[in-house]
Amino acid sequence: MNEFQVIEGGLTARAGRYAIVATRWNAQVVDRLRDGAIDTLRRHGVDPAQITVVMAPGAFELPLVAQRVAASEKFDAIICLGAVIRG
Repeated sequence: MNEFQVIEGGLTARAGRYAIVATRWNAQVVDRLRDGAIDTLRRHGVDPAQITVVMAPGAFELPLVAQRVAASEKFDAIICLGAVIRG
């Protein structure tokens, strides 16, 4: 039995422009997250031409880059991906 709530719904995302803002830092993790996000969008009907990937140096800069992308008003959705790993 799950101890957390799972909410599921259908996604039909054929129209619109999508920005994926991802960090360069921890690329071994973030690159897979980015590829998974792109794959998910494509499986739900988004044409690759509707997806723009914007790279940020690291997690600290991620919200600033996302803010700038949002200010451009070119995108209907922004997906932010980063990973903070201590080791």
